[in-house]
Amino acid sequence: MKCDIVLAGVGGQGILSIATVIGLAAVNNNLYIKQAETHGMSQRGGAVQSYLRLSDKPIFSDLIPSGEAQLILSVEPMEALRYLNYLSKDGYVVTNITPFVNIPDYPETDELLTRIDNLPRVVAINAENIAKNAGNVKSSNMVMLGAASPFIDLPLQGLEQAIRDIFARKGDEIVAVNLSAFRTGRAFTEQKLNS
Repeated sequence: MKCDIVLAGVGGQGILSIATVIGLAAVNNNLYIKQAETHGMSQRGGAVQSYLRLSDKPIFSDLIPSGEAQLILSVEPMEALRYLNYLSKDGYVVTNITPFVNIPDYPETDELLTRIDNLPRVVAINAENIAKNAGNVKSSNMVMLGAASPFIDLPLQGLEQAIRDIFARKGDEIVAVNLSAFRTGRAFTEQKLNS
């Protein structure tokens, strides 16, 4: 088993929380994990990315070679396109369609979404709307994790338990909202794959 994941977004969108949940679920399932992240400008709306490598065998590098990632999970559409060179030929892109316009020359939304729609294996989701319906717009990162979870070789129960463990200190209500967001995101992808 080997799963290389590129997580991409903008500071404040919850990329590092997604990485923490996946990492805890991997460790709890006795897998090896390596993680590299860049978040120097995260508090100013700058790009944030994390490379996650999961395996049942030892991993010698935390960097994902070009063309090797099974998954790009992006909480922002432009950031999804930025890392396409890492995606394997049979990999999936799971991206939020809501842009985070943080630069003056941000591309037109319609142009971005057209490029995303033309990718061969993509799940594009409006995570903010789903999170709002799940109880809290701040849980959109867990919507995205749920939407990507069918492509991550970890048991569903393991990911849900990691969400419980990570958010437990914030109280039962926050745990419930994040689990609901995760499950709704997963259901979205399952429905798309089965249609």
